[in-house]
Amino acid sequence: MRHFSIKVPARQIGFALVLAVGLLLVPLTAGAQSDGKVYRVGILWLGTAPSTPPGFEVFKQSLSDSGYVEGTNVSFVQRWGGRLDHLREQAAELVRLEVNVLLVSGTVPIRAAAEATTTIPIVVIAVSDPVDAGLIASLARPGGNITGVSGRVEELNEKLLGLLKESKPSISRVAVFGAPTAVGPHRQSMEVAARSLGVRLQFLEVTSLKEIDAAFEAAAKARAEGLVLLPTVVFALNQEWVAGHALQRQLPTIFWRSTFPKAGGLMAYGPDTAYMWQRAGALVAKILKGARPADLPVEQADRFHLVINLKTAKALGLSIPQSILIRADEVIQ
Repeated sequence: MRHFSIKVPARQIGFALVLAVGLLLVPLTAGAQSDGKVYRVGILWLGTAPSTPPGFEVFKQSLSDSGYVEGTNVSFVQRWGGRLDHLREQAAELVRLEVNVLLVSGTVPIRAAAEATTTIPIVVIAVSDPVDAGLIASLARPGGNITGVSGRVEELNEKLLGLLKESKPSISRVAVFGAPTAVGPHRQSMEVAARSLGVRLQFLEVTSLKEIDAAFEAAAKARAEGLVLLPTVVFALNQEWVAGHALQRQLPTIFWRSTFPKAGGLMAYGPDTAYMWQRAGALVAKILKGARPADLPVEQADRFHLVINLKTAKALGLSIPQSILIRADEVIQ
């Protein structure tokens, strides 16, 4: 048998290899863009249009990093509401618009979205445990149409009280403000922490600005020397107002939101919200690529920030110990 060989110029071989590699790489680099579809992400915000939290830009960048770029293959359908009934209406509208996935941040909007649909995937940014809230079966296997990122703020109670006590060692009475839905899950762990610190707690339920005013009066009558704010909608939407009233009454106050000291509050210790928004973007991208929320574990925040406002401390007559300052991620002068 005779064997034949064909000589191909090296230049042609090189071109063929480049072409083959290029064809192989097309589906890898095109990824989300290959089907030409524009996905719609519905977003339910707590508040009034067009307000959005700073984390939204982080979320969009995270989506972009995963191949979903606004104006190219993804669009955002946003709705706002200030109360649960408004949020329910807006959530129902997003469902009627048949968005591909819902993004929701905050306990009240999450509840509205969960009531509106059991089929459209929902990605939540929750400060509290979604298992305790009855939204999912477990963190490891949510089991329904909801997944997301949890801030684990229930685990911070001892830390919040400890920081308040460390900033003012003479404190023996601390008021705790929160909505009934916040007071319930936090009460037991806070009382345990308070006993270990030698502090007496006064829980005051608050759901409106009017009730905050009454709570401040009740705290003053009980001679409270410090204040802890639990995750509650009215505090998040009125941080400057709350911080101003706390300062007026000479109450050192701590909240979990890092924006609270920037609004004039004394201290904040809580999850890194930018990181939570980044992870939420990654989860939405996975769902748009075909993953089921039921199979995506709820991620728990593992990065926390301590922020201190020294200007407020000075107005309160406090000298924040160096032991706290060296642990701070941000100090506002």
